[in-house]
Amino acid sequence: MLQRRRIGAYGLLRDEHGRVLLVRAAHDGHTSGRWFLPGGGVEHGEHPADAVVREMREETGLRVEVTRPREVVTDVERLPDVPAVRHLDRIIFEVRAVGGELRSETGGTADRVEWVTPARAARLPIMPFVASSLGLPAADEKGGTRVDTSETVAPAIGRAHQRFAAYGLVTDPAGRVLLTRIASGFPGAGRWHLPGGGTDFGESALAGLKRELQEETAQVGQVGELLAVSHRHHHDAVGPEGVPIDWHGVRVVYRVTVAAPTPARVVESHGGSTAAAAWFEPRAALRLTLTEIAQEMITEHLVRR
Repeated sequence: MLQRRRIGAYGLLRDEHGRVLLVRAAHDGHTSGRWFLPGGGVEHGEHPADAVVREMREETGLRVEVTRPREVVTDVERLPDVPAVRHLDRIIFEVRAVGGELRSETGGTADRVEWVTPARAARLPIMPFVASSLGLPAADEKGGTRVDTSETVAPAIGRAHQRFAAYGLVTDPAGRVLLTRIASGFPGAGRWHLPGGGTDFGESALAGLKRELQEETAQVGQVGELLAVSHRHHHDAVGPEGVPIDWHGVRVVYRVTVAAPTPARVVESHGGSTAAAAWFEPRAALRLTLTEIAQEMITEHLVRR
């Protein structure tokens, strides 16, 4: 059975009465009649925040702006009409309306738009990721993460490739920040980076981050709030395989606390993307050769407080 991966961006929009804006899936697919947060797939090279603004305008008629990233929900589902299992990382943003005119009916994959109270949402056939975002119990496990992926096969990487990764701004009780140095042969080689990396098929963002943290630094951390969502688009990125690809990376960054830090060390197998790991005082870390995202997160969240 073939593996398929997709990244989606969705908007959580509430009105002055506490209602949330939902859209209903059109009656021509396997999610027929179910209710979603407005949003959809992130196009190749597109920032997820731009994707949610675009999708909400197309589906609801409203112009919105993103206020903050809220959470990432991972769904793994068996597709009904093809021999494939799809892994979908849904990035949920909180948004606010800044213009446009709401329409009650729409086209494409959705056929209705409606403001819904929390009490009514609990009675609707909402998707599990919507239930999670609204703090409601899911009506069933459809679209959940319990599909067996052990016999799935990853397709060959094509010329254009999209990758989802989770990273941590990792600190200890002394206020030090944990960084990893990128190994030779990988993009950004020699620079110090945030711990983390690409998630495996069927793996959630949180599970992937915890695994990468242990493999790259031998630390066990408590994952907290989602701090940032970013992306990086390389038209001709060259990795260890030596083959140029049109590479689009979507990255989420969480705050992580290590309550009982130990000397950082790389424990992943030889040939991995991490050459070293170490703890640093934040201002000293800024004197290192850092990746762009590491410098941004340290400056914004640890130095400018």
